[in-house]
Amino acid sequence: PFDELYASVDPVIINSLKSFRQLNPPRQLQVDGATWDYIALGQGQETILFLNGMTGAHDIWWQQIDALKHLYRIVAVTSPPVQSLERLAAGVSAILGKEGVSDFNVVGTSLGGCFTQYLIAKHPERIRRAVLSNTFPPNDLIADKNHTARMILPYLPEWLVLSVFRSNFQKIIYPTSSNDELTLAFLNEIGYGRTSKAQLVGRYYTVIDKFTAPTPMVPVLIIESDNDPLVELNLREQLKATYPNSTVHTFLRQGIFLT
Repeated sequence: PFDELYASVDPVIINSLKSFRQLNPPRQLQVDGATWDYIALGQGQETILFLNGMTGAHDIWWQQIDALKHLYRIVAVTSPPVQSLERLAAGVSAILGKEGVSDFNVVGTSLGGCFTQYLIAKHPERIRRAVLSNTFPPNDLIADKNHTARMILPYLPEWLVLSVFRSNFQKIIYPTSSNDELTLAFLNEIGYGRTSKAQLVGRYYTVIDKFTAPTPMVPVLIIESDNDPLVELNLREQLKATYPNSTVHTFLRQGIFLT
């Protein structure tokens, strides 16, 4: 239950999250057989698109959205169980079309940051600015290091897959976030019913989907943490080398989720 998962989180933060969810229930859109959950809100001439990571959801960005909603139109999505960047792009394009958005700024973390690069490569005319947070460039390293897991993952029961993910939250992500209680609570909530094995499998396949890194014609900001437990140093350095004209901001000892 929510109250148990968030028992150690500051009540002010809990109330903020609850209020955000009450005011912004997710909308749904069917695209090529997949159901997309998303929210659209805010004011402003420009739009920001927020893209979640492997274990994220549209409202993981609620604090950033609350801070920006009076200045920008906001669209945030939860990626469904699709297994290619092309299908992710088709879904996002359909949502933006429904909301009347032509060009936009984009913020993506982890998988969302990889997907952001794909959008820049395939739809450069639509992107105004991009933020790549705790992410990596197109690479073979992730697929090579996880080859065995990729082979067996489709055959494992859902309860086991989600149990392993929750264990990683506690053992890997929580300590590197300086034991941030909000990070642990939100991820555990995701792991206890807000995501499925099918979504995790789909997101993994999109992470290793191949494409050629773009040469951005728009401003790019790279945000990273020096102790990111999920994006190893080699990949972080590759990202900066891939986009040498980007601005880089490195957080110290913040892990992968910057709350």
